[in-house]
Amino acid sequence: MKAELVYLTWVTALTGLLWIPYILDRIAVWGLPDAVGYPANPKPQSPWATRLMKAHSNAVENLVVFAALVLAAHAAGVSDSVTVTACVVYFWARVAHVLAYTFAVPWVRTLAFAVGFFAQAALAWQLLARSA
Repeated sequence: MKAELVYLTWVTALTGLLWIPYILDRIAVWGLPDAVGYPANPKPQSPWATRLMKAHSNAVENLVVFAALVLAAHAAGVSDSVTVTACVVYFWARVAHVLAYTFAVPWVRTLAFAVGFFAQAALAWQLLARSA
């Protein structure tokens, strides 16, 4: 399997697992019956869990763009050091983003998001440059 697809798999796995800690917090804060039910007035979750939920939503939104670019590159046979590096950088930027968001590290969170965006832009650039 090409490196770009390996990193797509890692990004997808990371995104798919992010819900677990905040659900465990929900169970701890609400109790199991309310966590699996529909409480009328639920207690607020821990601040870190609320931030992790937002980081998870952001990861899902960005996975759509990243996956589309990686799959388009794969379908077009575009694979080089730029696309591989962009995928590696994107994965680690997402790891940094979720940790910075969860633990409220504002400058790192924003920087990690921007790095991930530019990694996506590098993938798009490689695709568009090859299509011209």
